[in-house]
Amino acid sequence: MTTGLMLIVLGALCGGSFGLPSKFVRKGTPWETLWGPFFFFATILLPLLAGPALVKDLFGLCGSLTPSQWIGPVVFGFLWGLGSMTLGLSFAFVGLSLAYAINYGVQIAFGMIVPALIFTPSVFGTAKGAMMLGGAAVCILGVVASGKAALLKELSGSAAQAPRKLGKGIAVAVISGVLCACYALAFGFGGDVMKQASAAPFDNPGWRASFAVTALALWGGSLSACGYCAQQLTANKTWCTLVGPGVLPVYAIAFAMALLHDGAIACFGVGSPMLGALGVSVGYAIFMSLAIFTGTVNGFLTGEWRGADTRAVHGIRLALAILVVGVCILACANAM
Repeated sequence: MTTGLMLIVLGALCGGSFGLPSKFVRKGTPWETLWGPFFFFATILLPLLAGPALVKDLFGLCGSLTPSQWIGPVVFGFLWGLGSMTLGLSFAFVGLSLAYAINYGVQIAFGMIVPALIFTPSVFGTAKGAMMLGGAAVCILGVVASGKAALLKELSGSAAQAPRKLGKGIAVAVISGVLCACYALAFGFGGDVMKQASAAPFDNPGWRASFAVTALALWGGSLSACGYCAQQLTANKTWCTLVGPGVLPVYAIAFAMALLHDGAIACFGVGSPMLGALGVSVGYAIFMSLAIFTGTVNGFLTGEWRGADTRAVHGIRLALAILVVGVCILACANAM
């Protein structure tokens, strides 16, 4: 269980940082020129390269699955891909700190409570369930405080955004949070895939079998995320920017983002089963809370909070402290 928790923490550090390299892309680079390659690397290339090395006979396994086995991970992966795409949009609208706070806050609520209601509903009638809900409530309180502080920063800083653009960005971040939470459901419905991957003739140990579900979810996500980026490249007539001068640094940034992104979900995929029956739900809440913490710190490091109102700075510090308390409660609940 300790190893699983450590993997969740490592994954959260990667998840809260995958948007950080995007801050260093050349000004004026079209959104789809960065995020198109990122989604290609993250959802197609890396799973194709790493998947066969991690899962014995991955493609043979995928070919042996029945529709009832793969449909859940792929469909919820498709919805997660939509969420990841809209999260990328929200970074551009409202910055790392506010986008992470809103998106991941919504994910805590949906990603923890919904899988538990589906797979282990009886837990809510126990002391463990009560502590889970209490920990989630504290985390959501921290998210609200984080979002309020980040919103105050956006409205009072030297580069305050127009209310209309800010409102649009907040709405996009909320929608992306609901959709991104489908990744937890992709894993929740991946139990049969893991069983088949662990059985003969594949004989993958549990931690390797989890990567089969990861691959299916990512390939499902590629249909939505890469599809949207292709549509934007076509609509904006920006395909030429993928081969123009100075594009190599953009590819490097996109690849770095993809490594952090896939590292995060790989750590979650391996670590959550180690936390027991409630690993998906409790692990997801811990993962998201620590990712918000990391994303906010990265916002500080990249100057998003420079010149912000003193109340906003104090507010975000308080929010981070609340998130730490919430994570500790969830960790205790999982240990019960």
